[in-house]
Amino acid sequence: MNTRVSNPTQTAKAKRHPKSTPPAKKREKAEHGTSLSTAFQEIRELIVHGRMSPGTWIVEADLAERLNMSRTPVRAAIHWLQREGYVIEHRNVSKSRMIVAPLTKEDANELYMIIGRVEGIAGRGVAELPKAERLEIAKQLTKINDQLLAIADGSGNSGEIFELDRNFHSLVVRSGAGTRLLTLHSAIEPQTERYWRLYASSIIKNLHTSVEEHERIIAGIISGDAGAVEAGLQKNWQKGAERLGHVIDIFGERGSW
Repeated sequence: MNTRVSNPTQTAKAKRHPKSTPPAKKREKAEHGTSLSTAFQEIRELIVHGRMSPGTWIVEADLAERLNMSRTPVRAAIHWLQREGYVIEHRNVSKSRMIVAPLTKEDANELYMIIGRVEGIAGRGVAELPKAERLEIAKQLTKINDQLLAIADGSGNSGEIFELDRNFHSLVVRSGAGTRLLTLHSAIEPQTERYWRLYASSIIKNLHTSVEEHERIIAGIISGDAGAVEAGLQKNWQKGAERLGHVIDIFGERGSW
């Protein structure tokens, strides 16, 4: 009988270096031109999704470490975010600090008015499309709105409210907006998303009203009434701001203390 004898040196090496799955490779730091855009997008996402709460002090070094970037693009991204309203400078007697912009009724009213105007223009474009295209878009919008109605009636998943509502509005914008309008909408929409995500669960009792507003928008698209579609979208956002304002009155503004 042959007996295989292991090499003690090899055995020792195997014990010192056991086979295992290598750790995930850490993202390499990008050059400034690309990392600036990445830093802006990633910090904005942290803010929009509430992982950087309203009123939070922004520590540049901590963000750079979190994103595995040098401080130069992070600093530039913070100033970019400040220009777009996600970050503000908070001053006191001794110094100033950058903080995540608070969520206030005044800010919400302004944002909702702006996005209502932008989407209203896109809505006019949808209403002016050929009938066959309008009807197909209306069919897709109705399907989304029916899912919102199911939630309002208590038979749907309330956790899907935000995504469904955003899909409804995004479909209108994608279908009726040109390149410049799309760019403008993409700049303002994430700022309204901050409010939607934080307060959406508290607005569910008014969901039937929002569904009815959507139905009037769809009816305008089917009939090709550009004025009705534009007015309907503006009203949907205006009433949304009012509904949001009532919730803020109850729960308070975020980050403005």
